[in-house]
Amino acid sequence: MIKVSERPCSSLPLNPTGEQDNYMYLVIEERTRDAVAVDAAVPKRLLEIVRREEVVLRAVLTTHHHWDHARGNEELARLCPGLRVYGADERIGALTHKVAPNEELTFGAIHVRCLFTPCHTSGHMCYFMWEDGSPDAPALFSGDTLFVGGCGKFFEGTAEQMYTNLTQVLGALPKETKVFCGHECTVRNLKFALKVEPENEAVKKKLAWAKQRDDDDLPTVPSTLQEEFLYNPFLRVTEEAVQKFTGKTEPVEVLRALRTEKDNFKKPKERPHPQAVLAFDWGLFSPFLEKK
Repeated sequence: MIKVSERPCSSLPLNPTGEQDNYMYLVIEERTRDAVAVDAAVPKRLLEIVRREEVVLRAVLTTHHHWDHARGNEELARLCPGLRVYGADERIGALTHKVAPNEELTFGAIHVRCLFTPCHTSGHMCYFMWEDGSPDAPALFSGDTLFVGGCGKFFEGTAEQMYTNLTQVLGALPKETKVFCGHECTVRNLKFALKVEPENEAVKKKLAWAKQRDDDDLPTVPSTLQEEFLYNPFLRVTEEAVQKFTGKTEPVEVLRALRTEKDNFKKPKERPHPQAVLAFDWGLFSPFLEKK
């Protein structure tokens, strides 16, 4: 049985997209109590979880070289002699094993297929995991390629590449696959999805659920691939409503237009802290403001 322990890395400094919403994951092989980390960005916190779960960290799988996903590799390699660090990009810190597209790894009973998804970065790799004979659904660790309700920015690639990633590589996986993505950005993604398809009931329902989870400070991952096809506009580029929104019909052009619209989509304003509002109301900041 595979156990996945996920934790938001809220202690991270700003990442390349300006957010503090990263996820790192610890995958535990229950029989051997061996563990594999995915995007181990916060070493201290990860090792605390390793100790709490009483497991042995054997390897790190890094989806891409961005600092908010790979920054902990060097420290982990120093603290855990013999640790294997896998990835597809030489820019990944402490890399010991460079993996190839469709290469398969095994960690005890856990099988990992490396799925090459260049676009967000030129060396982005997703990891598809399953265990033979297990009734549990397989898991996809999609990094910054596929999010709940969205996809990653095209920093080092093209719309053509992302279309291939979403349709032929990830989209072809079993529909029950659980999607563990690299960021908690579901609410923002689904607000954009609702703009694209205002009549889509699946979007409305998922957005309401995600807002409640967000209010309760709970994660919205994982989703399933089957669910993503219902509300993720980047997986729905052949739908009439999505094509109407973009003014395009050719799937790659629809995807390209969607990404441009999403990049320009207004982010929700952060709500000021209520105590800060009271402080302003009471004039507590006046002495500091007057000095300036």
